[in-house]
Amino acid sequence: MRRVFAAAVVAALLLLAPLHAAGRAFAWKATGKGGGAVYLVGSIHMLSSAMYPLAPSLESAYKDSDLLVEEVDLGQMMDPSSQMQLLMRGMLPSSQSLEKVLTPATYALVSKRLESSGAMEPLKLMKPWMVALMVEALEWQKAGLDPELGLDKHFYDEAKNDSKGVQGLETADDQLSIFDTMTMDQQDHMLAQTIKDIDAEQAQMSKMMDAWKTGDVASVERVVLSGLKQDPTLYQRLLVGRNKNWMPKIEALFARRGHALVVVGAAHLVGPDGLVAMLKARGYAVEQM
Repeated sequence: MRRVFAAAVVAALLLLAPLHAAGRAFAWKATGKGGGAVYLVGSIHMLSSAMYPLAPSLESAYKDSDLLVEEVDLGQMMDPSSQMQLLMRGMLPSSQSLEKVLTPATYALVSKRLESSGAMEPLKLMKPWMVALMVEALEWQKAGLDPELGLDKHFYDEAKNDSKGVQGLETADDQLSIFDTMTMDQQDHMLAQTIKDIDAEQAQMSKMMDAWKTGDVASVERVVLSGLKQDPTLYQRLLVGRNKNWMPKIEALFARRGHALVVVGAAHLVGPDGLVAMLKARGYAVEQM
């Protein structure tokens, strides 16, 4: 579910460069006036085994933390009831089909993209936002990436094995509502852009990896956010609104006696509306690791 389509997925996949490369990592340490510290790490939602082991600085941040905070508690996300809820909310009413709710142009795009994969028939029963997520996931899985190897899953498994606390910044229902409350026109546009952007995303992957390896946050921001900002409504819904909702919860972490490791999609950390900029604006000292 979290494979947050188009630009968000691109942001996550920026981290496909070897995380042990020289230079800075895509992570920050934020310190409050009272001395409390919070680590923020850009999440890689899908990875391959070749990307492990992680950079020592990332594992050190984990070891120095007694609480893992992610977009959503993965235990809740993986619960069968949550999986069933995702499936049910992603289905169209029985009286509708994908062809009926999409514009002819968007339906043609989807059909052309999926005509040889055999996935078109089951997707005809799903809402456009669900189809967008499925198409995105199918493409990156074909590229050899696995959500079971994602960075958020990696740290979640470590935290459970080490009996560390785990909590989410939002619930599984919150994440579903981001998409399921979109109008059909918005869903149509989202699906069309997802199809159109896939090849361009793949073509820019090496540039993104180079920017990650050198810790070039400005280049990461430019590549990732330029496309998403072209749709102000989507930009606000996917990034800005959620960042604002998360900030009170993140700020509360500074008052704890221990340190917290916050792992969220990389797109949430960069840009003027990113969590790093928000923390700096509120007086926190934030240093890239």
